[in-house]
Amino acid sequence: MSFVCTGTLCCIVLCARLCFAATPEVESAQSILERADQIRFPRHGFQVDVSIRSSAPDRQIEIRKYRILTKGNENTVVMITEPAAEKGQMMLMKARDLWIFVPSVSQPVRLSLGQRLTGQVANGDLARSNFTGDYTPQILRTDTIDGENYKVLELNAVDRSVTYSKVIYWVNQANFRPYKAEFYSLSNRLLKTCRYEGYQEQAGAMRPTRLVMEDALRKGEESVLEYSAMQLRDLPDRVFTKDYLNRLQ
Repeated sequence: MSFVCTGTLCCIVLCARLCFAATPEVESAQSILERADQIRFPRHGFQVDVSIRSSAPDRQIEIRKYRILTKGNENTVVMITEPAAEKGQMMLMKARDLWIFVPSVSQPVRLSLGQRLTGQVANGDLARSNFTGDYTPQILRTDTIDGENYKVLELNAVDRSVTYSKVIYWVNQANFRPYKAEFYSLSNRLLKTCRYEGYQEQAGAMRPTRLVMEDALRKGEESVLEYSAMQLRDLPDRVFTKDYLNRLQ
């Protein structure tokens, strides 16, 4: 006995088949993103020092240093340690709300995650450590680079408060190590690229310790981020409050 699918029933059956076929791809993209994030940074509380060296053809090299305390992807304190003139300034992130605290100013100032911090580095590049939760991923294709296969993900921001509107992200298919990323504006303009380099063991895993961010429009302008002294820390929630910041000076 044969069965012919017609009308509304045919549409229901077809939609069910398409949804079933799409589900494994969506889950795979999310899994790849989560595993790459776990390689970049620990899932739980940690501390790390970051040195940022920014250069451009027409400017002197600028070096700035920070200490970062992070718990998950929702709580971060970024402390400026150099230059000495700005030591004591801190950024506090709660969820996607970001403020800067300056000792000489009584009230904190609200910042956006996408605002430039220094060189090619935005506030969100330091304050929000992972992509999971900020972006919806999908797999675009598989690329082969120097004999290695990479899954290329397109990450679309969940809302406009996220640091970048879109990210194209290359993740090693064999070990889930991030390789490079392209960051795009709301108008789909390429802003900058990033390479993840210098894999070393930090806080119990092999992680990239050197990030090279290059301006996509102005040739020769780049910022190199060096991560060091990463350590796991049990950070209570009170650390990520305005009242507690004075104790971190």
